[in-house]
Amino acid sequence: MAINPIPTRFRRRALLAAAAGGAALLAVPLRALAETSDATGTPETAGTPETAETSEATGTSEATASGLPLLAPLPPGAPDRTLFAPLEQRFAGYLAILPAMTNDIADTTNPGFMGGGWWRSPNAPYNARVQEHVYTLSWFHANQRPWNPYAGNAALAGRLDAALGHYLGLQHDDGSWPEYSRNEHSLPATGFGLGYLAKTLANLRQSDALPQRRTEIERALRAGMSWLLDPANGIWRTPVQWTNQVAAGLAGATLALRLQPDAALAARLTERIDFLAEHGQSPAGFFYDPTGMDINYNFEVMLPELAEIYLLNGNRAVLGMARRFTEWFGYNLLREPDGSGWLTYYAMSARTSVAYYDNVIPDPDRTNLNSAFVPDLPQLGAFLTSREDRAAARAAWAAEPGPAPGLAKQDTSPRIIAHAPYPETLPSNAEKKRAIAALPYLRLPEFAQVRRDTAVKQDYLYVRRPGLYFGAFFGTRPTSTVRSGPGFLWHPAAGTIVHAQQSDTGCWSTLLPNGNPDGRSNLVAEYQIGDREWNGKFLSPGDAPVRVHYGLPDSRITTELTITRDSVIRSVRATSTATEQIPLVLQPQDVVTFADGTPVAYGADAAARTDGLTVRRGGTVITISWDSVRPATVTSTSRTYLRDARRRVHTLRVPHDGRIEVRITLS
Repeated sequence: MAINPIPTRFRRRALLAAAAGGAALLAVPLRALAETSDATGTPETAGTPETAETSEATGTSEATASGLPLLAPLPPGAPDRTLFAPLEQRFAGYLAILPAMTNDIADTTNPGFMGGGWWRSPNAPYNARVQEHVYTLSWFHANQRPWNPYAGNAALAGRLDAALGHYLGLQHDDGSWPEYSRNEHSLPATGFGLGYLAKTLANLRQSDALPQRRTEIERALRAGMSWLLDPANGIWRTPVQWTNQVAAGLAGATLALRLQPDAALAARLTERIDFLAEHGQSPAGFFYDPTGMDINYNFEVMLPELAEIYLLNGNRAVLGMARRFTEWFGYNLLREPDGSGWLTYYAMSARTSVAYYDNVIPDPDRTNLNSAFVPDLPQLGAFLTSREDRAAARAAWAAEPGPAPGLAKQDTSPRIIAHAPYPETLPSNAEKKRAIAALPYLRLPEFAQVRRDTAVKQDYLYVRRPGLYFGAFFGTRPTSTVRSGPGFLWHPAAGTIVHAQQSDTGCWSTLLPNGNPDGRSNLVAEYQIGDREWNGKFLSPGDAPVRVHYGLPDSRITTELTITRDSVIRSVRATSTATEQIPLVLQPQDVVTFADGTPVAYGADAAARTDGLTVRRGGTVITISWDSVRPATVTSTSRTYLRDARRRVHTLRVPHDGRIEVRITLS
């Protein structure tokens, strides 16, 4: 991608966006980017009488925050779904809450504080992140649409001015902003704040509003960038932690420097992007958050921030990061054979619990900007909604009766509409199908690999055999959220069979008498292929089994894990009585019986004294057997997956005296 004043992607995709009804969206950031820091600009269209009044009112920021006029409510029937172009439908939910959110801005105590609990916690005057919706207010003030009655509105401008005054007043002398206490120097508040303030500045330039505030924002952006880009700042220790927050700051700085060029800061930005590429991404492929991986933050936050950088300046290091992540991601999303979506290997997520992605994600979709990489990285299209499916979802949304509903408080992330002005390059159905087919465990019938990160002492094991795909985590847990040991078992025709949770009662583990699982510890592992020691390098095991010896550091539980061409065997030794726990994913049509004939109904609990359990799913038979007759239970849980909620976790538990062998065979 060439690095030009107007990014290549914008120019090349403009006609596509126009055809989709989104050309007007693209004009906003492009014209703002073309202006210099002291530009005044002109409104995009001739103003209505209300706009003319507002232009006079917003020519100064001297209005006080006392007794601010309230923003009028929307007219009956608004937001009218039929008025929104497809690419703009994301704005409807924000429009619906705009009057209430704007009128919650304080005009007496803590004037300008965006109260009401609409975004981020704590909803406290010292939390700069609460103020991020200044972008939202500025967008509606700057952009005339048939469905937007607030373009150029004086009351909106006055309350935006007050909110900006409070926001900018929270900035520390070193350029950072606080979040959880007034004296905190917060990376996320500063990183995300740079992006929202840069976009707010672009909107204010477009509408020629609040010139004094624009000057103040420019100063604040320079100070914030100086703090963020300083190599001596502790945020740059290696490996770089909380990478999604760092990347947000780099994306914000990229836009800010296009709005107000600064050669020295631009050089430092490029150097810091390169530094993040080298020290913020694990050799395994994930982005550190903080020192492990997280499905949600990696895919839904970090990657879109990188996409914004790539759209703005075409940085090749950023493309390389996206490429390495896409390869990694392909090992950790389990495609359901019916095409309904993906289950994620989320037991190893360090912060959040995103356990699945539907095949079609309607707006608002936090991953939408990831599509910016698809023209150069078509493999990423496997995990995105296709453009045909997105078009159908948008058409269905427009056809729904009644006005568009407002967003629930706290579920109002301004990132959705902050990314909306960029074009989308979603894959076609055919392109997505090809990308899915190219995933390692779908393309190859057999492989074994340990994706290792020696810096943080983490091993991620992936084993594909002709009859199964298996994953596990060993080493140092990055947070207490992660559950170690076996993580998933998948079958080409039956889909996901076993899916570890992030809880003590839902992980795939051996439980001690007090209920603690071995998965809540750092499990030390040694690997073999057959009888040979194995260093974890990618290979095809052939007829040889993959063996893993692992256990608790104090050896209270040790396990011999064997993965053959059609089975997973766990031979467990404990120094006390223990219980084997296996989180099964069952579907309504499954026929499940204990080996003694006792039926196990979907969504119900069952118990038997027996030596096995069989699951029949279509033409696939999954047999779970253990070495002798023992009491066993299956407990239905409330945990379901995907939009249809048909896949439900049922936990199998088998108590034992400290020695047991459990075999799962797939045929």
